[in-house]
Amino acid sequence: MSLPPLRIATYNIHKGMSPLNGQVRLPEIAHNLQALATDVLFLQEVQGRHSHRAARFGDWPTEAQHHYLARHLQANATYGLNCAYESGHHGNAIVSRFPVQHWCNLDISVNRFERRGVLHCDFLPPRWSVGVTALCVHLNLLGRDRKKQFAALADYIRHAVPAGNALIVAGDFNDWRAHANDQLAHALGLVEVHHALFGHHARSYPARLPLLSLDRIYVRGLAVHEARVLRGLPWARLSDHLPLTASLLPEG
Repeated sequence: MSLPPLRIATYNIHKGMSPLNGQVRLPEIAHNLQALATDVLFLQEVQGRHSHRAARFGDWPTEAQHHYLARHLQANATYGLNCAYESGHHGNAIVSRFPVQHWCNLDISVNRFERRGVLHCDFLPPRWSVGVTALCVHLNLLGRDRKKQFAALADYIRHAVPAGNALIVAGDFNDWRAHANDQLAHALGLVEVHHALFGHHARSYPARLPLLSLDRIYVRGLAVHEARVLRGLPWARLSDHLPLTASLLPEG
């Protein structure tokens, strides 16, 4: 009997707001993510709390966004707080249909203006003999900052990823000049899923007219069977980024 593929997506949800922050989009995001029927979601800019928006918008959810999405998707949510402020906090989240065996949140901030993190979750897909380490990332806007974060991430992967596990590193890399391949992927034996199938990275930003390849899915120890960027409606109006999806199986 063949193994079921692992269906994943990465998505910067823009704190559940429309691209210009005028409307709450979280319910529509949840509905459309549910239709994707993915196994694991790598989410960035997930709002854990925001008292000002809760007071301003009548349709602002009463629970943290990762809990809201997990409840609607009937999945497990793990949240890594990256940035805290007076009105609330936000960070990365991994929403998985599988139980998480281990998790931690790594602070890779390089200055006090951009608080960034890497959320680490380990899980075992049903009927798979190999475990999976999932790293959800959101990196800085400036190239010199990202270079430091690539180095920190590479060091973490070398020392913290369990031996024998397949690896997925996905999220918003803000890597519009495509330095991640040279500064991170090649040294670690990572393959970017869209580039592997089509010879170029997927354009995912801005959502309405995607010109920049900011979002990525890198893998190691996994075969890429499908990779997509979800363009057009409804995705173009739900966030300022577009989601990327992939279907994966263990190598060999």
